[in-house]
Amino acid sequence: MGVELDPHPLFQEYAHPEKFVSAAWLSARLGVDGLRVVESDEDAFLYDIGHIPGAVRIDWERDLNDPVRRDFIDGEAFARLMSERGIARDDTVVIYGDRSNWWAAYTAWVFELFGHPDVRLLDGGRDAWMGEERDTSFAVPDLPATRYPVVERTDGPLRAFAGELLTSPPAQLIDARSPESYAGVPRDVREGKAPGFLRHGHIPGAVNVPWGNSVHPNARFKHRAEIEQVYADFDPSKRTVTYCEMGESSAHSWFVLRHILGFSNAALYDGSWAEWGNMVRVPIEKTHTEPTE
Repeated sequence: MGVELDPHPLFQEYAHPEKFVSAAWLSARLGVDGLRVVESDEDAFLYDIGHIPGAVRIDWERDLNDPVRRDFIDGEAFARLMSERGIARDDTVVIYGDRSNWWAAYTAWVFELFGHPDVRLLDGGRDAWMGEERDTSFAVPDLPATRYPVVERTDGPLRAFAGELLTSPPAQLIDARSPESYAGVPRDVREGKAPGFLRHGHIPGAVNVPWGNSVHPNARFKHRAEIEQVYADFDPSKRTVTYCEMGESSAHSWFVLRHILGFSNAALYDGSWAEWGNMVRVPIEKTHTEPTE
């Protein structure tokens, strides 16, 4: 790995402490050779009103998705993106973002699909950095282009598709959405934005474990023992798939399962409810009962 690990005591409890850094650790190492910082937000405009000095922006929708196919970019496009952002294959990449690192975790997961050797998450994300009133910048860094190699994406065990859930359901399926979404409460009686769903409910066999149970209100991760209690009913050795509405908050849950609790066969169904809730002739379950007129 290019940059030394963060020795923060909290991270030493985790299955993979090398996957986490604190704001204090990052602040002390900004500008170090071999370290690149990436901001990836739900609200892409946040970067423009102040970001970590030297951080580059990766827009999860515009930069990581193929412009034609409903899929991620291929190895050639990923290599081009990395090169344009000044990221080398042997760089340590620290990713952070808004919404408690939802899309930052999603972006980190995509990096892992391409096998980037050293990608880490800033604990607490943008909230932690801004909450501690650390330095920010409006300048977009002009980093020299690199020659990132073309490495084909390996979906493999880290990514799940609707076909697997239909024909070979995983032993453990986790719905990371709110209890209301899981129950099937229609969107028009709940707050927030989401893509249009033709149906409301959850995938049959899924267990509801909202993503936020693993973090404090300030967006930082809880101690491992607390998180283990959240997932006490699940076996870390069994195939475990997470999903939400668009893959964002369930990517956060995937990161927790994989790198905090050490689930050896955890995958993200990035199609999530945006796909499942609109597919023809697939089953759903719901516990919410529509009122009768």
